Amino acid sequence: MSAVLALLSSQGTAQASSRDDHERAHSAVQAGEVMPLEQVLERVARDQPGQVLKIELEREDGLWIYEVKVLRADGQLVKLLLDARTADVLRKRRSH
Repeated sequence: MSAVLALLSSQGTAQASSRDDHERAHSAVQAGEVMPLEQVLERVARDQPGQVLKIELEREDGLWIYEVKVLRADGQLVKLLLDARTADVLRKRRSH
């Protein structure tokens, strides 16, 4: 089960891959299983400044995970895997 949210930075809007994915993600937020996207983006902006290119919300092994791709001012791409409930960084990868 995967709920995908793609952030279109140039337009400042979020899209869900399908209505079912959007509803699953919304239900997870309402149940307290997932931190609201706005709060996640605030934390990411504070800890990893740059342009958010993409966000995906996935359920892996019973754990909700936000995958966030950030383009930093120095041109470096940072991929973060966050615990979707707490926004704690589970893994961080950088590429040029």
